[in-house]
Amino acid sequence: MDTGTRRWLKLEALGILVGSLVAYQWLGGSWLYFAMLFLVPDLSFLGYLGGSRIGAVAYNALHTYAAPALLLATGWFVAGALLYVPIWTAHIAFDRLLGYGLKLPTSFHHTHLGVIGRQQPGQAPGG
Repeated sequence: MDTGTRRWLKLEALGILVGSLVAYQWLGGSWLYFAMLFLVPDLSFLGYLGGSRIGAVAYNALHTYAAPALLLATGWFVAGALLYVPIWTAHIAFDRLLGYGLKLPTSFHHTHLGVIGRQQPGQAPGG
């Protein structure tokens, strides 16, 4: 992925992160609650105990904006669910700012944004 595209994606993530924080403030949520729940989507890493393919599915399920959008749609009917939506979107946007993208089934280090971490000699790039 070229640098210009990566820059646009990071700007988009920054906008979503800021918007999520503003929305959370507007909803009147506790910042302690925010801090305690911010890393919950990373529990999806446990999927990697079942291998790269299962890990990628588990990680991607909790790191795509579609998941909090579904929660938003149901949140109108479930008390307290709306408060978690901006926490979740902030987490995803923060990950994108750090360069963590959706995972490819080949390896945790292969994402839709490119390879993260150190590339091993002879290892094919992912994404």
